[in-house]
Order: sequence, then C-alpha cells, then structure tokens
Amino acid sequence: MKIAKIEVGEVKIPLVTPFKTALRTVDCVNDIVIKVTADDGQVGFGEAPPTAVITGDTLGSIRCAIQDFIAPNLIGMDIFDIDGIMKKLHGCILKNTSAKAAVDMAVYDLYAKALNQPLYKVLGGRRNRIETDLTISVNPVDEMVSDSVKAMEQGFKILKIKVGKEGLEDIKRIEAIRKAVGDDIAIRVDANQGWTAKEAVKIIGTMEDKGIVMDLVEQPVHAHDFKGMQYVTKHVYTPILADESVFTAEDAIRIIEGRAADLINIKLMKTGGIYEALKICSIAEIYGVECMIGCMLESKIAVSAAAHFAAAKGIITRADLDGPSLCSIDPYEGGPIYQGADIIMNDTPGIGILNAPCF
Repeated sequence: MKIAKIEVGEVKIPLVTPFKTALRTVDCVNDIVIKVTADDGQVGFGEAPPTAVITGDTLGSIRCAIQDFIAPNLIGMDIFDIDGIMKKLHGCILKNTSAKAAVDMAVYDLYAKALNQPLYKVLGGRRNRIETDLTISVNPVDEMVSDSVKAMEQGFKILKIKVGKEGLEDIKRIEAIRKAVGDDIAIRVDANQGWTAKEAVKIIGTMEDKGIVMDLVEQPVHAHDFKGMQYVTKHVYTPILADESVFTAEDAIRIIEGRAADLINIKLMKTGGIYEALKICSIAEIYGVECMIGCMLESKIAVSAAAHFAAAKGIITRADLDGPSLCSIDPYEGGPIYQGADIIMNDTPGIGILNAPCF
C-alpha cells in the first residue's frame, strides 16, 4: 500500500460558546483537514488547527507546508515504512508541527486500516474508554460558576478552569467554582502562561491554605521560563503540569530532570504527531512521570487521533479532549463515540472517521 495522493481542505465549525483563555478568544473551529489516499483506494484523515499563539502555525502556513513540502516528499512511499515516512515528514521542513501532525495522524489512520485494527490497538491497546474534562473559559466569576454547574449537570466530573488574566483575582474564580460544584468534582486550573512565578506560588499557596483541592495547575508561567517553572513546582504542593514548555522529547527530559513540573501535557499539535508523541511517552515511562493528553481547538478528527493515542498508553492518566463537546455540530461520520465525559473507542479500523465535509 503506497501513498498516492494528499489533499488539503478546510472546515469551519461554530462553538457552543466563545473559547476564552489568557492567550486568546475564539468563536469557531477553523482548521485544515487533509485526506491521504493510498493506491488501493483506502483513505486516512488528519486535521490541524491554526494556533499561532502557541505553535506559530496559521491556516496559510499549514496549507503551504503540506502542499509544497510534505506531500511531494511522501507521495509514493509505502504506508508500512512508518520510520521512513516520519523521517521524511520531519526532515523536509523545520517546525510546522501542526501541519506535520495532520499528515502523521492520516498516515497512522491508513496504517491501522491496512492492519484492519483500530488505531488504539495498534499503538498498545491499554483500554477502550477514557474520561475527559470540560474546559470552563475565562469570564466574570458568576458566568464561570454557572458554566461549571452546567458542566457538572451534563455529567462531567472533571473541570478545567481557565485563568491567568487577572492575577490574584483568579483566587475568587476558583474558590467560587469549588463552592458551587462541591468536593466530588475534580478541578484542574490552567493559567496558560498568565502568571509570574512568585504570583503563581502566592495564588496556588493561598488556595491550598483555604483547603481548595486542585488536581493540578497547568503551565503557570511563560513557556520558556524554566527557572520559574522550577520555582513554582518546588514551592507548592499541588502538582504542576508542563504544557507549552514541552514540544519535543528533549523538552520533556529537561523538564523532568530539572524538576520543573510534576506532569507532562502531550499534544499532537506540539509534537508534530503520534510518532514523536510516542517518544515522550517512552521517556515518561522511564522516569515514572504521568502524562495528560490534550488538544487545541480541534474538531473530531484530530481529537479522535489523540483519543486513540491516549487509550493505547497507561502512562497517560489524564485527558483534556473536549474539542468535540465545545463544537455546536459534528459534521463527521464514524470515529470514537463522545458521550459527555466518556470517549469510547471505535472497533472499526483506523481512527474510524469515514468522511470529511470538505472533500
């Protein structure tokens, strides 16, 4: 089975409510979707969001990277030569991790289809169901409390609270949400690089003193503030999750060995796809560091690829894969089943997506 054609399309899906973080506000998923067709007619799908504030990728750069650099290098390659394909994929152009991730997941989709197995079984097959959190966007306190209660009523037992825009005022947000949802709901706090190191220790320490239990605090300081991450991790009890600080396997080693975080957040758009994400998993397994699988503002294709990856690996103990839950419609057929907080893996071959509206 050889790669015969790589096509690029675009999908636009409105969100249920605007997605607001310390970095940006977005009201729809507007992503690049690709279709890789093999010489026997089988197809694989991939997706990449333009998250310029994190990866540096835009719609134009993703499209250009795939059409002008990646596709010409991969056409004609045997789908079973995963190592060879990935070497060319990552060697034909620097960075552009989102574009690489879209192609990577489409190749793995085809690879699993060739083996007639769902992707999570090909990658390890640890479990066939995972639980995701739901993101609560940065808004006035009352609105965030209301959104948190609604999420709880919808069956979500884990909430990811976006903060980082107003410093110490974030304490009021988290305290009010904890009071509203009770102690049985797990709370993850994501500052999206919005605090300074000392500010983060003050905020987290105050919440700890108040008895507000948090599952973790994600990326409290700037991605490149390594010493700041070390300082926060050393001075609080709550587990610290490195997100934007970890794109590569080398980043993961530095963070782990430097004790700059307790946990690692893996995102396919940061790593450039499953192939490189597997390396981070292996490193985490060696050091005994648990991982989360996360996503950007992605629709069902990319999130499903990440879900298969998460279901395959025991070291991935947490999931932040709420992209489809944030979308107002699902334009795709097939793939994992999303039932509130539960993501149930498909038993059909590959990632399971049967079509994309842009092709």
